Amino acid sequence: MTSAPRPRDLRAELAGLTTEAFRPELSEIDRLPTLEIARLMNGEDALVPAAVARRLPQIAAAIDDIAARMTRGGRLVYAGAGTAGRLGVLDASECPPTFSTDPTRVVGLIAGGPEAVVSSVEGAEDSADLARHDLDALRLAPDDTVVGVSASGRTPYAVAAVEHARARGALTVGLACNAHSALAAAADHGIEIVAGPELLTGSTRLKAGTAQKLVLNMLSTITMIRLGKTYGNLMVDVRASNEKLRARSRRIVALATGAPDEEVERALAATDGEVKAAILTIVGGVDGGTAARLLEESGGHLRAALGATAR
Repeated sequence: MTSAPRPRDLRAELAGLTTEAFRPELSEIDRLPTLEIARLMNGEDALVPAAVARRLPQIAAAIDDIAARMTRGGRLVYAGAGTAGRLGVLDASECPPTFSTDPTRVVGLIAGGPEAVVSSVEGAEDSADLARHDLDALRLAPDDTVVGVSASGRTPYAVAAVEHARARGALTVGLACNAHSALAAAADHGIEIVAGPELLTGSTRLKAGTAQKLVLNMLSTITMIRLGKTYGNLMVDVRASNEKLRARSRRIVALATGAPDEEVERALAATDGEVKAAILTIVGGVDGGTAARLLEESGGHLRAALGATAR
């Protein structure tokens, strides 16, 4: 096992990272008017989408591989520490209400466990053993995907998670914000979003965090589109667990079908509130039971189910 770098070595390593670079032109930022600081920060944020755009081919390739495995029942697992880990937990936690996925299908692991979402857990990010333990608890399978997330690209927890997952035969993605990172090198798909040094030296919750969130949004959202969780740009697998989402369900059915409110209500009542099935009953002219069967036969893809009603 590789020993942890000595403090002097680690300091030198960090000094060579783009995300840790010191910007002397901002050394008196604290003396500027608030509006000027806000303008500077907004200008920095505007650099992130272009940095992501430069890596779209790598992002798309990773998504295609993730979707292929999830189609076969695989899971999407994010693993990171600190801000990176929290962003993974956030993205994973939004999938069940948005796409009606089982909570076990998209999982966010953060070094230090759930407690680390709201507070720092001393030393957790430096533990490769902890990463291996967390992944072993999930009983990884070859159709699973593990996405290691680390702004520096050197965080031991994230790197070890990718290395361990790859050794277990799972697909791996390494998302970092520095070039030539250990994390990207360890993964099947290395994605390095380099948006430049931070406004505050080393504060990677800023541009690096924004870049990571944009990419994680892409990984989950486009994968779900590929899995048939949407119909066009409508969230037809939304889980109506509160009044707002029930209203959204009615609106989605109306937008997809053009049907009047009364017909939308009848369709949702006939399909126990299932948006896809309600759309299918209206557009395909079938009853609720038939709609459910056609969706099951099509693997949940509404377009394919609608095609079956036309034959």
